[in-house]
Amino acid sequence: MTVRPEATPNPNAIKFTTDVVMFEGDASISVMPGDVSEHEVMNELMNIDGVDNVFGYQNFITVNKKMDVEWDFLTQKIINVIESYYK
Repeated sequence: MTVRPEATPNPNAIKFTTDVVMFEGDASISVMPGDVSEHEVMNELMNIDGVDNVFGYQNFITVNKKMDVEWDFLTQKIINVIESYYK
C-alpha cells in the first residue's frame, strides 16, 4: 500500500491518500477530541501527540494538527499508523 501526504489549503491539515479503500460506503468519519470511533485506525491517530482531529472517507484520511506542532514531527508517525492497518 502507498500512502501519499498531500498539502491542503489549511496549513494545519494534511490529506493522506492511499491506493486502497479504507472506509467502505458513502459515509465520512470524523473524530474530534474526546470522541471514539468504531474505526481503530482513527482512534490510534487521535492518540498521536499533536493530532487535533481526523476525517476519513473511502481512500483518504485528513489529519489536523495542533497549532504548536510541526509536520516534520507528525507525518511519518501518521503514515506508520495508516500502513499498520492497511497492508
